[in-house]
Amino acid sequence: MAIKIISAAALVAVVLASTVLQSTYAASFTVGDNTGWTVPPGGGNNEFYDNWAENKTFVVGDILDFNFATGAHNVAEVSEADYDTCNGTNPIATHGTGPASVTLNRTGEYHFICTVPGHCIGGQKLSVEVRNGPRSGTPGSSPNGSSSASSLVAAVSLSIMSVALVLFC
Repeated sequence: MAIKIISAAALVAVVLASTVLQSTYAASFTVGDNTGWTVPPGGGNNEFYDNWAENKTFVVGDILDFNFATGAHNVAEVSEADYDTCNGTNPIATHGTGPASVTLNRTGEYHFICTVPGHCIGGQKLSVEVRNGPRSGTPGSSPNGSSSASSLVAAVSLSIMSVALVLFC
């Protein structure tokens, strides 16, 4: 009888651990969704990427995927002042080969622009606020599309639960 109780407790612990793992994984976000990283439709639409990011929650470890054609665009991480003025002459980091992935590895604000002349002024700029995890699961916090990290966590969790079921039941 005691072994059955211990087995049940162990199974509950495994299920809870897998739930915690799934709620804290790093998420991948495709910037602009299907539009990708480009001068927004209509040109001069400085709110396009703000609107895209508005209902999303970004946490440390998340990844921004910028989909763009190499040579047509780039992604430069810049200071807030350079973001506000579309100044790409002193970037923190630049990614010229598309698609580009940027890992958000600290809390705070990140500012991205395209340094191709006229693109930032045309609205190709993004600012995101990154907070500490775990991901809250609130509406709008989940990424669009799937993440390889989430797939890995799901596979590992399922494997652990399967082994636990075989061993303890």
